[in-house]
Amino acid sequence: MLLNQILSRENMLLALQRVEKNKGSHGVDMMPVQNLRQHIVENWISIKEAILKGTYEPMPVRRVEIPKPDGGVRLLGIPTVTDRLIQQAIAQVLSRIYDPMFSEHSYGFRSNRSAHDAVRKAKG
Repeated sequence: MLLNQILSRENMLLALQRVEKNKGSHGVDMMPVQNLRQHIVENWISIKEAILKGTYEPMPVRRVEIPKPDGGVRLLGIPTVTDRLIQQAIAQVLSRIYDPMFSEHSYGFRSNRSAHDAVRKAKG
């Protein structure tokens, strides 16, 4: 079952390490990344149970406006660090499954590929 892969200890620890390494800002719950590990230790059983039952509900995202050089704003939605952890765990499993099916010419949001790689490939 896919959820078992996503919620496996190994996958969740890797996701936790990646979220902690990436740092980032807090969500609407104001919990910083530095508190995530302890939060998960204390709450993992209930979080996992809610995910498996289909009752887990992500928190709303925190809206942030980033000024653009031209005077406009770029809107960002920042999820809570707990939701980021779960998103990361899902992405890791789905990437392993679907990445091999993607075109060799696809560079967006792919592991070990960047916009610079796409430009180099286009230039030949």
